[in-house]
Amino acid sequence: MSEILKTEICGIKMNTPILTASGTFGFGEEFSDFVDFEKIGGVMVKCITLKPRRGNDGVRIAETPAGMLNCIGLENPGVEKFLSEILPRIKNKFNVIVNISGSSVEDYGELAKMLDVEGVAAIELNISCPNVKDGGIIFGTDPKAAAAVTSTAKKFTKKPVIVKLSPNVADITEIARAVESAGADCLSMINTLMGMQINVETWRPTLGNITGGLSGGAIKPVAIRMIFQTAQVVKIPIIGMGGIFSASDAIEFFLAGASAVAIGTANFSDPNVTMKIADDLEKYLLRKKFSNISEIVGQVKI
Repeated sequence: MSEILKTEICGIKMNTPILTASGTFGFGEEFSDFVDFEKIGGVMVKCITLKPRRGNDGVRIAETPAGMLNCIGLENPGVEKFLSEILPRIKNKFNVIVNISGSSVEDYGELAKMLDVEGVAAIELNISCPNVKDGGIIFGTDPKAAAAVTSTAKKFTKKPVIVKLSPNVADITEIARAVESAGADCLSMINTLMGMQINVETWRPTLGNITGGLSGGAIKPVAIRMIFQTAQVVKIPIIGMGGIFSASDAIEFFLAGASAVAIGTANFSDPNVTMKIADDLEKYLLRKKFSNISEIVGQVKI
């Protein structure tokens, strides 16, 4: 790729500002027949927990108008298997950003410590999970809990710490400021919106978990609004995500204040979409006579 798309976030050098969102791209190797990894900035791999998880029972994915619901349940092989078997296979292919989740602050600290190894470019904190010690409170909806997770992770790793923000809050900027103050190096946003679907013949929820995370084109306006608001109050970079299917979609995120974007649901309908977005984004910047993608970040005209 040309210099026009070169990006650096938290010291991570990227050929393009196009990443893949966690949970939609496996561990990257599953897409090796479809994607030229030189055209993406990195892979946010499938969420990793301390112990292996089998995920939720029943139906896990349902299509919705302009999107999809999922309740996978963080199915993953666990951190030890990731470190011993998966990371060695992928670490030299692309920037590996490891999404982690825990049920307590201590879990995040332990995971951050174990993943402070060669081949991991950064860790991404999935804070949309219940803190069992506090009676099921969601880390991502409480500023103090979000800050505690962030500061603990920072204490145990030298890797950049990216905090993935939940949109299921009254004021996302409050959470953003809290994790920035706690030492977050970058934000990724937004995670999925909570949703539900009901089968009108059986009168039962479609998903085995009853509710799930809504992603895809339906949430794009919400994501752009939240990124725009957050970019006004924080100084750390933002990786934008939520319904990006084209370069035009991605450009909206850059103009709103994102320094990079991650592609999620679109990977399911088109495994080549990340490369197409990178190519079309480059054409757009050349047509507009910009020398680098950074020149349009946060430049929406109000």
